[in-house]
Amino acid sequence: MAKKAAEKKGTKELENSKTQELKTVKAKVEKKTSVKKVAVKKTSKVVEKSGISPQGGSRRATSSTPRNDEPKAVKKAVKVKSESVLEELFEAGSHFGHVVKKWNPKMKKFLWGAKNGIHIFDLEKTVAGLDAATKILVELATAGKRIILVGTKRQVRLMVEVEAKRLDIPYISQRWIGGLITNWKQVKQTVERLNSQKLKRESGQFKKYTKKEQVMFDKEIARLERNIGGIAALKEAPEVVVVFDTHKEKLVVKEASSRGVTVIGIVDSNANPDFVDYPIPMNDDSAKGLEIVVRVLGQAIETGLKKTQELKNSRTQNEEKK
Repeated sequence: MAKKAAEKKGTKELENSKTQELKTVKAKVEKKTSVKKVAVKKTSKVVEKSGISPQGGSRRATSSTPRNDEPKAVKKAVKVKSESVLEELFEAGSHFGHVVKKWNPKMKKFLWGAKNGIHIFDLEKTVAGLDAATKILVELATAGKRIILVGTKRQVRLMVEVEAKRLDIPYISQRWIGGLITNWKQVKQTVERLNSQKLKRESGQFKKYTKKEQVMFDKEIARLERNIGGIAALKEAPEVVVVFDTHKEKLVVKEASSRGVTVIGIVDSNANPDFVDYPIPMNDDSAKGLEIVVRVLGQAIETGLKKTQELKNSRTQNEEKK
């Protein structure tokens, strides 16, 4: 409540400066883009040797950076359109953090500063984080890693469900199931119970029971469906978790990091980014901002899944020819 009241007050006072800030940020991005284009036209060799990345930093040999031998289609798919996404995030209010007194000092490197008692994110770093997360998701999805989306807060719950169902991947939108990663064997038994009960109901095996017993079975299925329906098709523990509120989902991050599971997540100014492998620093309460991130990351996963399918089809064709 304190955050919302502070945001409302701060928004009114920032109204006159928002337009000017947006113009300044856009001008910086446009300047970088134009300089890069001129440099490439003059001599691409100089750019390659200098190691300058599209974001203006040094290109490091990490798993999230596209290699020179990667297909052009993948490079094009994983590149976040910085200018348009940055503007979308700004308009969505993704740059607003929590009130200053609630901040986590470990988030300092992602912040531009503070205004009217509210921390403000550096959206260029937000876009850089989103870009890194997008690239690694394409690689992980292409490699066939088991990815799960986790978003239990009201603002993002439905978005996570819709996107996960569209991609046909596991998700958690109600409550994280403790032990999903660290005690998968136990959780798997519950998943198997749900699938078994649904199969019995569909095949008419419940008809031999009394109406009261059938109602009890229906309630059990409804409860299990609500809690673990999103992971009903999961055969093994997740290898990658995408979390849309790492502060609220502390247990998810802790459990995943303890087992070496890759964590990609949104970190607000009150979050601890230490255990998040690919942090996306921004406001985790803005519904519009969350929608942008869900869309961009969903597209990255989709690109990787399509590439995986293409590789499978190619192998099948080669085997048939033999």
